[in-house]
Amino acid sequence: MELRLLRAFVTVARCGNFGVAAVELGMSQPALTKQVQQLERQVRSTLFSRGRQGAQLTTVGELLLSDAVEILGRTEAFERRAARVALGVEGALAIGFGLSGIELAPRAVALFRSRYPEVEVSLEDMSSAVQYDRLLTGALQLGFVRLPVPPGLDQLRLRKDRLALAVPAGRAIGERLPRELGGWLDGRPMVRLIPGRGPGLTAQIASLYDELGCRPAVLQEAGDLQTVLALVAAGVGPAVVPASAVAIAPAAVRLLPLRGETSVWWVGAAWNPANPSPLIPHFLTAAGQAAEAT
Repeated sequence: MELRLLRAFVTVARCGNFGVAAVELGMSQPALTKQVQQLERQVRSTLFSRGRQGAQLTTVGELLLSDAVEILGRTEAFERRAARVALGVEGALAIGFGLSGIELAPRAVALFRSRYPEVEVSLEDMSSAVQYDRLLTGALQLGFVRLPVPPGLDQLRLRKDRLALAVPAGRAIGERLPRELGGWLDGRPMVRLIPGRGPGLTAQIASLYDELGCRPAVLQEAGDLQTVLALVAAGVGPAVVPASAVAIAPAAVRLLPLRGETSVWWVGAAWNPANPSPLIPHFLTAAGQAAEAT
């Protein structure tokens, strides 16, 4: 069933006159008459009775009119929504973030939602490695990850993060780092994140220990960064964490940024160019502005 035939039918029914309807539709009256006749052949019924009073709906026409109006209405609604989706102002985004994005990701999502309230955004915590896999398979549209990204993905640098020593506030070490940090850390019992929960962070910390020439001991492991910081606050032991964890650190914890070439890395947004979405450029703009504001 062609929509142009339904539109002709509905317009004639509303106008009650073929001539007036033809003017509204921007076509000649004979062309409009042919369209209505074509529809009548398809439904195998006469839709209008024609006379001096104009075009009057037949019984069949009255029965079918509401269906035609509904179909056209749904079609027009679809066209409007499709246009909004194409413009990137409506749709859905699945976004991942890991330890590196624990502060930046919520800020970026909040800013994006304030500008595009009709876009559904889901935010899920997962490691950068898991995000890479899901971006490549299309399960995620965007991710806040540790850079650089693997082949097949595009990236946007957003901000640098660095390692920091988390210690209880108020202790002597809580004011400044030890002069000989490597010697202070070597063999010291430390709290740490379970390596499988943050493989990128674990590798970064291991590189820093190599640079400092130290091997701290593992006192206790935790499954999430919040618990690691809570253990530090309780005086269980110090921990090496991302400096961006200051956003979730309790007041009883102080973060002391660590020096060293291996203590710094880039955090950025990643996406798969093979799965384009008109929403991605809008979100990257918001993410960039959120990064500048931090």
